[in-house]
Amino acid sequence: MSYTPTRSDFDHYMAPNYSPQKVIPVRGEGSHLWDQEGHEYIDFAGGIAVNSLGHCHPVLVDALKAQADKLWHLSNVYTNEPALKLAKSLVERTFADKVFMCSSGGEANEAALKLARRYAHDRFGEHKDKIISFRQSFHGRTFFTVSVGGQPKYSQGFGPVPGGILHAEFNDLDSVRALVGDDTCAIMVEPMQGEGGIVPATPEFLEGLRELCDEHQALLIFDEVQTGVGRTGKFFAYMHYGVTPDILTSAKSLGGGFPVGAMLTTDKVAPSLAIGTHGSTYGGNALASAVALAAIEHIDTPEVLEGVQKRHELFREHLESINRKYGVFREIRGMGLLIGAQMAPEYEGRAKDILPLAIEEGLMALIAGPNVLRMAPSLVIPEADIHEGMARLERAIAKLVATA
Repeated sequence: MSYTPTRSDFDHYMAPNYSPQKVIPVRGEGSHLWDQEGHEYIDFAGGIAVNSLGHCHPVLVDALKAQADKLWHLSNVYTNEPALKLAKSLVERTFADKVFMCSSGGEANEAALKLARRYAHDRFGEHKDKIISFRQSFHGRTFFTVSVGGQPKYSQGFGPVPGGILHAEFNDLDSVRALVGDDTCAIMVEPMQGEGGIVPATPEFLEGLRELCDEHQALLIFDEVQTGVGRTGKFFAYMHYGVTPDILTSAKSLGGGFPVGAMLTTDKVAPSLAIGTHGSTYGGNALASAVALAAIEHIDTPEVLEGVQKRHELFREHLESINRKYGVFREIRGMGLLIGAQMAPEYEGRAKDILPLAIEEGLMALIAGPNVLRMAPSLVIPEADIHEGMARLERAIAKLVATA
């Protein structure tokens, strides 16, 4: 029976935890999408910083097709070549010695937090279990990660949250000093807060966290789920700062659209994740690993990474030009192709109102909370698409101003 789904089918069949836009994209190529009616859109959303090479990039499509004819899934009772190649490639590109593969950023962060506590337990005893995170941070939707995240709205109504979790102020080292102690097992931080409003860490802040962790024999965890794999113009954001974590998590751009996650750590820390302590049914899946390997090998090149910074400047120029005309933004910030435009006081809380207006003009964008317009496009988005997309955004902003 022929069946074409509609947006109302979402409300009928799907759990109501999302509220997607009215259009249903059915095809994508590069930084363009087309919906069921054939309307075309420029994609500044990038699947929430996932589609690092846009839609259906030939490098990723070829990797997927080649692996699809060989091997899909084994489970971790066995290993497979694509997973080992991916792990080796990640180790060779980073500070890490060991990799744990999984299927999402939430899984990667769950593994990082469990490893940090297990490591402290093994080395120092049960008392060393406190985790310090930051207000407005976001680390995933498992109950552990959402509790470590600094946005209580995501954990409210689900019962008692896990204990031993403390929250300091982002970019405020004194607030961390007030909480850290010999019972601290880890400090978890995003080098740039994503869901919290696209706020980069200062170099002094991350350097200070590293020093505090060393002083108190705690582990420093960098959540690079959103900032990693070229998003900021370096392969990982920690490389901008010269601050090396003990554990790093990755997902989103890692698979270029295929669900995959990874936790990276050192030979010093990894042994605490001993046989039977943790696992992931789909972790190291051959299809996911093959696509992720193709993605990182294409992204971690001077051409792509240097191009990210050039595109950042182009986005910023356009946003500043729009703001000079309409005065809707208070601040434009971010790194690489993770960009946030905070709304001006007179447009407080109206970032979400821009999204449907942008859809009307043929543009897909994001928000980071109610007050920040967010853009996380393909790392290789053509400059012509940036110019056209920004023209569409300006028309959407004009509509917003007209209704103010």
